[in-house]
Amino acid sequence: MEKILLIINGPAYGADETFNAIRLANALTRRDDTQVTVFLMGDAVTCAIAGQKTPDGYYVLDRMLKTFARHGGHIACCGTCLDARGLTKEHLIEEAPRSSIDELAAWSVQADQVLTF
Repeated sequence: MEKILLIINGPAYGADETFNAIRLANALTRRDDTQVTVFLMGDAVTCAIAGQKTPDGYYVLDRMLKTFARHGGHIACCGTCLDARGLTKEHLIEEAPRSSIDELAAWSVQADQVLTF
């Protein structure tokens, strides 16, 4: 089983890289040969804010992350980055708990591949 860690830094909206990173994470979870973790840092922690409202036909990142988790993906949010944005667990989807840089360091060492966006 290939362990893949995606580290996402970009804002929830306005950056195609963030959207495409979550698309890739979802595609990877549909494979039988991967175990995928997404670590949201910087402005990317806003991807996990629950109840996002976007224009009709526009992607909704909290829903995409829930799909990712439902298919076996693991999500974590940088606690320092959440604090800097005034976000608490009450703001986030249940599937995206608070984490730490130490946990990210451990996952980085354990991963077969680390992808950054």
